[in-house]
Amino acid sequence: MTELFFVLEFILAAVITIAVLLQKSSSIGLGVYSGSNESLFGAKGPGGFLAKLTLVAGLLFVLNTIALAYLYNQQSGGSVIDSYEPSVPQAVSEEAPSAPAAPITVTTE
Repeated sequence: MTELFFVLEFILAAVITIAVLLQKSSSIGLGVYSGSNESLFGAKGPGGFLAKLTLVAGLLFVLNTIALAYLYNQQSGGSVIDSYEPSVPQAVSEEAPSAPAAPITVTTE
């Protein structure tokens, strides 16, 4: 089941990408190539259709992502945080460290 949702995730990502690139923007972008299809989508052109397609594909993408997260969480049986074991520092000895010995000076007379 997760494989189906995973493949659908890639398909929806491709549809969203294509729909966004075909929309007209202030700098035209790839919307130039959608000019010949204006009669197919009505008097307003493909702008309204592509905006609706982007919205629907975006909503399906978000719902599919939530479903994938839920299914993967059910398969794993828990969270990564559940298996985390904090490292405990080693016990420090109660004795204070001893001071280094003073150097011994030998005098010869």
